[in-house]
Amino acid sequence: MSQSRHRAAAPPLEREDSGTFSLGKMITAKPGKTPIQVLHEYGMKTKNIPVYECERSDVQIHVPTFTFRVTVGDITCTGEGTSKKLAKHRAAEAAINILKANASICFAVPDPLMPDPSKQPKNQLNPIGSLQELAIHHGWRLPEYTLSQEGGPAHKREYTTICRLESFMETGKGASKKQAKRNAAEKFLAKFSNISPENHISLTNVVGHSLGCTWHSLRNSPGEKINLLKRSLLSIPNTDHIQLLSEIAKEQGFNITYLDIEELSANGQYQCLAELSTSPITVCHGSGISCGNAQSDAAHNALQYLKIIAERK
Repeated sequence: MSQSRHRAAAPPLEREDSGTFSLGKMITAKPGKTPIQVLHEYGMKTKNIPVYECERSDVQIHVPTFTFRVTVGDITCTGEGTSKKLAKHRAAEAAINILKANASICFAVPDPLMPDPSKQPKNQLNPIGSLQELAIHHGWRLPEYTLSQEGGPAHKREYTTICRLESFMETGKGASKKQAKRNAAEKFLAKFSNISPENHISLTNVVGHSLGCTWHSLRNSPGEKINLLKRSLLSIPNTDHIQLLSEIAKEQGFNITYLDIEELSANGQYQCLAELSTSPITVCHGSGISCGNAQSDAAHNALQYLKIIAERK
């Protein structure tokens, strides 16, 4: 929402310097410019540089609101938005709508919530910011990122990050922590590619009503692997717990992430966490004389937990 008020008449749109200047002609000639850029160029031409001031900043958990006032010459306008940049754009747009000579020219504020990837260079895309703006726009909880795994040799590190949005999760991998976050955010954005920015919809309508593997689905699953787990004795020597857990995860539709803990335990053993993307999330601890043994122990403890849950009536 934008508001504006005149403290005096608007400065003349046509002026004789080395030539004739028209704001309407500038907008027509440079359609790719943002409202802030056009208003700044107008101010440079007329020697009335726009001045922006933040009037209000309500930073709430889900929907922050900012109000900016712009003064250019004798014109003062305000604009509101979910970010400072958007509020400034809308204030500039309101000022332009007063100043431009040709009222038939439509100068719309570009929508920062759902940018068109085809019109932006790949290196300028910011999927992390786009996903956050999308969550704010639709009233969802903000995305949460967790570094779940770090591995590989020193010259070729690989990071795994989990992105959670409401009760859903995506995993991203990359050669840096930032790239892993970007890849996780991109996976969510790919699912939302057909959403219109004007529609406020429930996240479950986009991703699906299924919450994945739940305790109820485990108890009632006809799957071969989960029923084998119910009958198995996990204390049998030489059992490959990591492989067994992987097979159950594939059958039941959840992901496993192992997080190696850098700090040794009190008795000097390596430590690891196994996170299962069940609903609710399951995290089990493991320890051992090596990283591999710690992962195996974490998988064993996760299997024990799944076995208890699956057998419960």
